[in-house]
Amino acid sequence: MDRGTFRDRIAVNRRNSVFLILCFLALVAVLGYVIGYAWIGDPTGALFGLGLAFVVGTISGLITYYGGDRMMLAASRAHQVTHDEAPVLFNVVEEMALASGLPMPKVYIIEDSAPNAFATGRDPEHASVAATTGLLQKLDRDELQGVMAHEMAHVGNFDIRYAMLVGILVGTTVLISDFFLRGLWFGGGRGGGRREGGGGQIQLIMMVVAIVLAILAPLFARLLQLSISRQREYLADATAVRLTRNPKGLADALAKISDDKEVLEAANRATAHLYIVNPVKSFEKRVKGLFSTHPPVQERINILRSMETGGIPETVG
Repeated sequence: MDRGTFRDRIAVNRRNSVFLILCFLALVAVLGYVIGYAWIGDPTGALFGLGLAFVVGTISGLITYYGGDRMMLAASRAHQVTHDEAPVLFNVVEEMALASGLPMPKVYIIEDSAPNAFATGRDPEHASVAATTGLLQKLDRDELQGVMAHEMAHVGNFDIRYAMLVGILVGTTVLISDFFLRGLWFGGGRGGGRREGGGGQIQLIMMVVAIVLAILAPLFARLLQLSISRQREYLADATAVRLTRNPKGLADALAKISDDKEVLEAANRATAHLYIVNPVKSFEKRVKGLFSTHPPVQERINILRSMETGGIPETVG
């Protein structure tokens, strides 16, 4: 597994992320403009809707960007630990930070018997990794190293920043759509001032388009988010192997985590996408393909097993 191959794939991943964020911005801009036109009734006034979209996005974005990691850690009931409190976990994270050339992240523990872990933050300088007590109890050192390498890969590949930015854009899309649809409901189905003649017909058409967009845009945004999140899990697995040179450790860890019967009580639908394996296991079994936050665990394990024999499947890139 040569270093250049992984660097190339990480670079492609970052370029794809930038492209997708631009697509999200375009979606928010179109949604805001169409809703503004439908509500106010003229192209100039429609800029108000566009401006509102970006004001809402900027405010929610700043709050999430600078405080999102703390909110996620608090929601997961994680508490920060020192080297003396969790020496094995701390040493493994230090090893992976050195191997990846990244700053040492803050280390958190979640008091829960179900094995799992996640990383969060806005960049490598402001990153945190969290592991459950179940993970520390049920995995051996090689397996723990594989999991922490995977989480450090998310940090190094800027997946943690991407997850925050996309979450902001998805949230903004939902807020704008919900605001518009609620306005129609409580306004008796009336938008802003209606124009007579051709202008009124155009506004009516834009109203129909706005309603369709307001209904479909959040779904489209969510599907796009989930699709790319799955690809980033594959890449994090591959990067973890580059750091540890031990695909077996991560493969065995994924098998143990996915087969464990314990329920991660601290997890919910808002935080499930962060974990190395989807903690909402009943949901993961029912939902496949487009609506899954993670690739199938067995498929990830098969890819890692193939790496043990020197293969690098194309699906990780």
